[in-house]
Amino acid sequence: MNKTVNMNLGGFFFHIDEDAYQKLNRYFDAIRASLSKDGRDEIMNDIESRISELFSEKLTTNKQVLSLKDVDDVIAVMGQPEDYKIENDEPTNYAYTNTSNNKKLYRDRESGLVAGVCSGLAHYFGVDVVWIRVALVLLVFAGFGTGILAYIILWAVTPEAITTSEKLEMKGEPINISNIEKKVKEGFSEFSDTLNNLDHSKIATEAKNGAQKIGSTLGDIIIAIMKVFSKFVGAIMVLVGGVTLISLLITLFTMGSTEHIHMPWLEYFQSFNYTNTSMWIIAFLFFLAIGIPFFCLVLLGLKILVNNLRSIGNIAKYTLVSVWILAVLSLITIGVKTSKEVAFENKVMSKSTLDLSPNDTLTLKFRNSDFYAKDVDDRDDFRFVQDSLGHDFIYSNDVNLEIMPTDGNVAYIQIEKIANGSSMTEARKRANTIEYKFEKVGNTLIFDNYILMDVKDKFRDQEVKIYLYLPKGTHIKPDASLRNYDSTDGDYFTFYPESNDYIYKVGESKISCLNCPKNIEEDWDNEDSDDENTSVIINEDGVQIKKDTTITNSKEIKELKINEDGIIIKTK
Repeated sequence: MNKTVNMNLGGFFFHIDEDAYQKLNRYFDAIRASLSKDGRDEIMNDIESRISELFSEKLTTNKQVLSLKDVDDVIAVMGQPEDYKIENDEPTNYAYTNTSNNKKLYRDRESGLVAGVCSGLAHYFGVDVVWIRVALVLLVFAGFGTGILAYIILWAVTPEAITTSEKLEMKGEPINISNIEKKVKEGFSEFSDTLNNLDHSKIATEAKNGAQKIGSTLGDIIIAIMKVFSKFVGAIMVLVGGVTLISLLITLFTMGSTEHIHMPWLEYFQSFNYTNTSMWIIAFLFFLAIGIPFFCLVLLGLKILVNNLRSIGNIAKYTLVSVWILAVLSLITIGVKTSKEVAFENKVMSKSTLDLSPNDTLTLKFRNSDFYAKDVDDRDDFRFVQDSLGHDFIYSNDVNLEIMPTDGNVAYIQIEKIANGSSMTEARKRANTIEYKFEKVGNTLIFDNYILMDVKDKFRDQEVKIYLYLPKGTHIKPDASLRNYDSTDGDYFTFYPESNDYIYKVGESKISCLNCPKNIEEDWDNEDSDDENTSVIINEDGVQIKKDTTITNSKEIKELKINEDGIIIKTK
């Protein structure tokens, strides 16, 4: 039975036999004695860390105590202090040699440019670091950026070579006393040379220059970002300007150059072209007024994208500005003339009396032309049509009927045809050309639901208003077709289109329905009175619905049940 000792070596805790511990102590003392004072502590720390790693490899689940044999094995790897001279650069050979197969991958920050990944790979594969960096660059450009991803991953998973043992292991050198000592002394030598070669008089100047370089670098970065952003803006300007110019060219050649070709939209344009200006001229003026600014936008974008781009010259600039001003002024002039063509409104009126007896009931009805529309409720403010003879007309359903009371005993109809023009006279002339018809068949008044205008008169807000004057006491029977054409004041006449059989009587201040259901007026009042307050009261008397009612003096409901027996309410 051997006595064991607890030992702290390189920051790790070990159990070791007493005789093995004593031999290890003698070994450390011999090493310390063989080392010079320069860097002795750093060398001993690295040696202890390496021996600690070797001991850790020997411990297993079934073995927790280091024996004398384990110490001998570690000494065989690290080497005996007496086997070499400290002052010699080249150590003697030991029983244990570490080959390149024992290399481990670390990051070499000392010789690396960024994180030492490439330098570490170069040590591991035994090649020049330049080839590793070239391969990485090729992966970045030829591998769609995979080189950057690979570098980031290796940076994250590969440890950095910090200790002397790790640096030796990274290069595949034996981790023994001699190499550890040599590596540490090389570090001290490099540091000493740096201190000796340091020109203290230049420190302040170099620090100042370094600060200036940092500021200059930051400025260069900001300028580079601004240049990239400006290039992006320039590209957008060229793209937007180019697309707009192409669109304007297409518009110019499809509108202006096809003036004498039948196009679906051409007739609509001509109906509002009150000045009779050539389509080609208007299209060309729009092209200049819009195209020149976008052409300048393209030039500005190219100026940003292309360095040292030659200017188009002052003559061209002034010419473009002058042409643009002329085009804009011409369009403004055409616009002003166009607005003047519809500046005045006038009408023509026609009056027709109706032969009605006091007992007659006058039926009111609108009809459509099956040639132009299939339903009386179809409405268009503006449409081109041809009659059965092939004549072109402007078709509109802008027709309205208003029922008015009269103090006389004779009913009559007043038809007003309304249009706009450059003067009252011109407006009256165009209003007079409106075609509109109505007829009386027995006791039925039949109105056309449309008007026709010659295309040469163009569309100038033409409309027809029908005023039907009826004596008090007259009975009327409106047809459901009036729903889209009746414009009578709602306070005077409320039309219920639910049935064609409702008969109304013209009164002093209101036209009332004689045979309408009792609740129809309330239903329409409810639909029209969305702003009125409605209260639902549930109490011992049942359910009550009232308008504009303030619930007062109602008993508090204790229980409310709704079942097959109805609503059961219990109050306190």
